[in-house]
Amino acid sequence: MHNNYYFLKHLSKELEENLLGYELIEIFSQNKDELILGFVGNNTSFYIKAHLQSDFCCLYFTEEFQRSRKNSVNLFKVAIHKKVIAIRQFKNERCFSVELEENFRLLFKMHGNRSNIILFNKNTVISLFKNSLKQDLSINIDELDREIDQSFKAFIQHDSNYIKLFPTFGKLPAQYLKTNNYLSLEQDKQWECIQNLLSEFNKSNYYIIESNGIITLSLMKMGEIKEEVQSPIEAINSFYLKYIRTNHFNKEKKQAIGYLEKKKKQTENYIIKTSKKLEEILKSTNHEILANIIMANLHQIPLHVNKVSLTNFYDNSEIIIKLNAKLSPQKNAENYYRKSKNQKIEIQNLKEAISKKNKNISLYTERLNTISSCDNISDLRKLLKEKSFQSSSSKNHKEMLPYHNLSFDGFSIWIGKNAKNNDVLTQKLAWKEDLWLHAKDVSGSHVIIKHQSGKNVPKHVIEKAAKWAAFYSKRKTESLCPVIVTPKKFVRKPKGLPSGAVVVDKEEVILVTPEKPPTTQQHSS
Repeated sequence: MHNNYYFLKHLSKELEENLLGYELIEIFSQNKDELILGFVGNNTSFYIKAHLQSDFCCLYFTEEFQRSRKNSVNLFKVAIHKKVIAIRQFKNERCFSVELEENFRLLFKMHGNRSNIILFNKNTVISLFKNSLKQDLSINIDELDREIDQSFKAFIQHDSNYIKLFPTFGKLPAQYLKTNNYLSLEQDKQWECIQNLLSEFNKSNYYIIESNGIITLSLMKMGEIKEEVQSPIEAINSFYLKYIRTNHFNKEKKQAIGYLEKKKKQTENYIIKTSKKLEEILKSTNHEILANIIMANLHQIPLHVNKVSLTNFYDNSEIIIKLNAKLSPQKNAENYYRKSKNQKIEIQNLKEAISKKNKNISLYTERLNTISSCDNISDLRKLLKEKSFQSSSSKNHKEMLPYHNLSFDGFSIWIGKNAKNNDVLTQKLAWKEDLWLHAKDVSGSHVIIKHQSGKNVPKHVIEKAAKWAAFYSKRKTESLCPVIVTPKKFVRKPKGLPSGAVVVDKEEVILVTPEKPPTTQQHSS
């Protein structure tokens, strides 16, 4: 309910208490889906971080914000240095506006994947944060209030369909009503239930809850309550941080479980195929028996024939034995003895491989059970680092990661293992402030230098990572290789591009000599 109308009513009221008379000093973006607004007043600062990703839209408030030295863009410049004169919450709408001097207005439209921040002067749209939402250009800010008859008479007229009267309830209140047997109640009791719910909305109690593994902000007591607070700003801040942490945990847990399930399935398929092969070998005629039969009948076998029918003295049956016509009977027997020796070795190897794979199945099952029961990210990461969670060899453990994890002069450097792993590395694992490197104009590994808070990556570290990026590219044999260096936030992957392919919006290029990293093996990319 962090974007629900009833919560935004509380939030906008507290925002006005905090921001009234404050001066808007900066509006900038360091990420295409994030807008930062900075205010100052009474010798204090106040920042709003609007996180507007399509899959997660949320506001976050703080008194301090460290702006990046570069790669940030100033927006809505005409509104800078205007003071806040009011915060307006629109009735029955998931929108509020920060009213500024000289008739400037910043509209916060909190509509899920269509969320946006829009600058108005009076009722005219001046600029959009998300320019892709063209329909927002036609918004009339003075017509956003929605007057709805929410009386008992209207409730009866709509056949007790509360959604017609309260379209802003949303999923969580609907779930709350369902758990309170709303549908089975008489009409007057249903209305009483709704009034009780509205009463809950008006209280200054906010709950961070977990329901079906999802962290949610609620105005009602329901689900597993993680935290209860009395401030809407404190509530949404706590929700934002918990949601981000939980989301990261779920992704890492899902990735670990997916990897183990894949390895377990591959191992099961290997056991099935290998067992079938072993069974076929054991059912076939033993080469040692064939050799013994030939040796017992050397005088009966003519020269230069490719097969012979002989008596199998093991069971007194007739058996046809294939021969090499170019060899003597004795040499043919020696060939079968050699094949028998190799066959025994193969049988032993197959049995050992099956036994080893069965142990791996047990190990994967144990790991899956342990990871599945893990309920926090610190324990999960600790588990994944323990020896019991490593594969039987360090090589197999490294295969769990889609990249080679190296370090140089205190900085972690990740090198993608192949095209698909490049996508995982860049699109899912790299952070926006990490440095991204790639040999220019040829295929090769994506290379990431992990960002360290408060530190700039030294030039010699960048050059070393660039040399490794050059080595893991089609230019590895050239004396000099141009390598792209850019923050990861300037790297994007438009829909439809093949694995490993990306678009770089802003880049620097340096020339280096390809150099093989000391602890990785050559791989295709």
